[in-house]
Order: sequence, then C-alpha cells, then structure tokens
Amino acid sequence: MLSDTVKAQLEDLIKKNKVLLFMKGNKHFPQCGFSAQVVGILKEVGTPFETVNVLQDPGVRDGIKEYSSWPTIPQLYIEGEFVGGCDIVKEMYASGDLQKKLGVEDKPVTPPKVSIDAGAAKAIKDADDGSGDVLRLVISNNWQYDLSFDAKKPGDVEVEAGGVKVYFDRMSAKKADGLAIHWVETPDGGAFRIDNPNEPPRVKGVSAAEVKKWLDAGKEFAFFDVRTDEELRTAKVAAATHYEGEKSLAGIAKDHPIVFMCHHGMRSRQAAERILGSGYKQVYNLEGGIDAWSQTVDASVPRY
Repeated sequence: MLSDTVKAQLEDLIKKNKVLLFMKGNKHFPQCGFSAQVVGILKEVGTPFETVNVLQDPGVRDGIKEYSSWPTIPQLYIEGEFVGGCDIVKEMYASGDLQKKLGVEDKPVTPPKVSIDAGAAKAIKDADDGSGDVLRLVISNNWQYDLSFDAKKPGDVEVEAGGVKVYFDRMSAKKADGLAIHWVETPDGGAFRIDNPNEPPRVKGVSAAEVKKWLDAGKEFAFFDVRTDEELRTAKVAAATHYEGEKSLAGIAKDHPIVFMCHHGMRSRQAAERILGSGYKQVYNLEGGIDAWSQTVDASVPRY
C-alpha cells in the first residue's frame, strides 16, 4: 500500500517538474529499452525534461505504479498529468499529439530515400495477403530491424521503392535515408538483408565456416583468440593469435577487419565490443567460438 510519505514524495516531484519521466536509469544512461525509447522521443521533440531513476529507490519504483495505477515503467508526466508508458508515448509522438501537449513545433519528417531490389520486391509482394495491411519497417534504438505487415497508423511516413510502398514511424524514418533492402539466397530458401549507411559500426557475427573460407581465400584480417593460456594448451586454431589487449592491436588500422574468438563466443564478443568503442570499424565475433570450429570446420581440434 502506498505510504503517505512516498505519496507526498511523488507529488512533490511531479509538481516541481513540468515534464517528468519515471524510468530505469537516467536520461543519459537508460537501463531498459522502453525507457530509452521514451528518452529518445523527448530528446527528438526538443523539450526539456527531468528523470527519476526508479532503480535507486524501491519505494518510488513500487509507489509510482500504485500512484498512477499503471503497472510498468517508464511513466511520463506532463504538467502534473499522467500521460502513459512507452507505447502510448510512441503513438502520441507518431500522431503529433505529444508535440501539441508539450507545446512544441511538430516538424514534418522528410521521407527517406530507400531502395528495394527486384528479389526483395517480389518476396514482399508474394507475402502480401491482400488484407489491406501495409509493409512497415521499424528501426529500433539499437538498430534492430522489424519488417512486417501491419495496419497503417497516424503519422506514418510513406516511401515507394521498387514498386513497393514502405511505411515508417517518424523515428525510424529519420534513420532510414539511403537504406537498401536486398533479397539474398540462403540454405533455408532466402532472406531479407538490410543495409543502412546511417547505422553506427557494431560487432558482426561470423560463423566458423565463413572464417575458414576467408583463410582459404587469403582474405586479410586479424584473427585473435581471447582464451586463457591453459585453454590454448587444450585446443587451438593455428591461424588465431593469442589476444593480449591493446598490445595485440598495435599497428592495426581502424578499418582493418578483426575477428575475435573464445570458447563459445561470449568472452570474444565482450572483447570485440570494447575495441569497437575505440574506433575499430570492422569487428567480428566468431559465433560459437572454438567449439563451433571443432564441430563444423576441424574435428581434430579437441572439444572441452
């Protein structure tokens, strides 16, 4: 039950701040994807706002849910009024209602330039069941892509390419200029591949088989194994060099491909993420690590 003390604390916070977001983390370091989305929207519309990190106070975390009669975090308040959570804020932003409520200019979004190759266009048309839903492409804060059929929504940005209409929400449209949708053949029959020049560099997964192909083809890349000396004595891929931190990176250009490997792919991903933050642009993680190498490339490499 909401105590009088916590209730008074919440009311004081809401009264003092015109735009207040109860969230996990803060506006600089959101600690959940939903909070990050609302922060991104508030920054996009350009309104000043304050945040309360509910993770720092269990009383506030539980109390705001009861106070608002809303079960989840984040929660947005504007001029003392509870507005809603992430989905409602996103819908209001897309329709322009959030901008009106905040009293900020609703700037029109320029439709992005998008290309769709013939194979992708055919796959999209074949998948259209004629129900009237539109093809929607959503680009998340962490640059994940969701391509699906869905109902048209207020504020959607419409783009036509390759004889296909694609609809974006506002946030996605601003990230999509120059985006290309391709169709690529795969062992499972084919899949979409999306190339987006606006996407920041990130660690890319690569299979053991693909790395073996690179080695056989003489592709130039650095290949590092981040495992311990004891593990290296147990099993080793001859082409991989033991990774010794910054010392191993000396002389390697920032745009040179680098592949990291460990036992199952987790430690190597952490190492890859670290150097990505140092400016390296073509960083790969060997998915499944040396265990995948043993199973798919070279059975003579011991598993452990």
